Amino acid sequence: MTSDYHAGLVSELPLIHQGKVRDCFAVDDQHMLIVASDRLSAFDVVLPDPIPGKGEMLTRISNFWFGLTEHIIPNHLTGIAVSEVLSDRQLAELLAPRAVVVKRLKPLPLEAIVRGYLIGSGWKDYQRSGEVCGIALPPGLQLADRLPEIIFTPSTKAAVGEHDVNVDFTAISQSIGQDMAERVREVSIEIFRTAGDHARERGIIIADTKFEFGLDADGTLRLMDEVLTPDSSRFWPADSYRPGSSPPSYDKQFVRDYLERIGWDKTPPGPRIPGEVIEATHEKYREVCERLVASG
Repeated sequence: MTSDYHAGLVSELPLIHQGKVRDCFAVDDQHMLIVASDRLSAFDVVLPDPIPGKGEMLTRISNFWFGLTEHIIPNHLTGIAVSEVLSDRQLAELLAPRAVVVKRLKPLPLEAIVRGYLIGSGWKDYQRSGEVCGIALPPGLQLADRLPEIIFTPSTKAAVGEHDVNVDFTAISQSIGQDMAERVREVSIEIFRTAGDHARERGIIIADTKFEFGLDADGTLRLMDEVLTPDSSRFWPADSYRPGSSPPSYDKQFVRDYLERIGWDKTPPGPRIPGEVIEATHEKYREVCERLVASG
């Protein structure tokens, strides 16, 4: 398996931002071309080895969720084909499965994290304090327990190579205003609940995820970036889920577990990833894509 995309291929449009996974190119003042690469990040560090085909799968999954949730909140998609903004037909055909033309938005300075289960940093927080990001939880919960209700636990938006920082709702309200913060929380939880119902019907538990939002020129809140992908979410197979232990996953937790085993200190540069870990991760992404999208 090989990766056939890199940012240098798109020479006719200015590169305006390169994220951990996505490259954003200027089309005009109102539109961008976003291309999902095969890059993989873990612990906020971009790793040297890509997961072939990952960008196409992420784009397919995100576009599915954008469609499923547009009755809840508008999103950044325009419906403009990649071939309409690139003159090189061969390049447009190559990028079409992994690229979208979107509205240029003003991003809100947060990651809207939503949790339905107690895992990851939330579990560590709970063990220390009985809370997750300032939200008190009942005593006696186990690792991977389903939470009594879905909770909104935002974080700051970190630059490439830096770590996101969990903050409480008050901090977000001070940053973007009380009304906007409440709107983001309400929408995030509603999207999570809708997606969770869809996934459970297909044998998948969505444990947690993160959303990003932006404002258009009219001040309308829109969902942007990626939605409910294996990069931004924890997906668990429902048939093997057992509270009290970390469930197997369809997401990049498999890579995180490998990195924990080898004792990497989680600072750049990231270590090389063995071929068998890359192949297994590719298969996990492929399976969750097919289960969520193909049966939708």
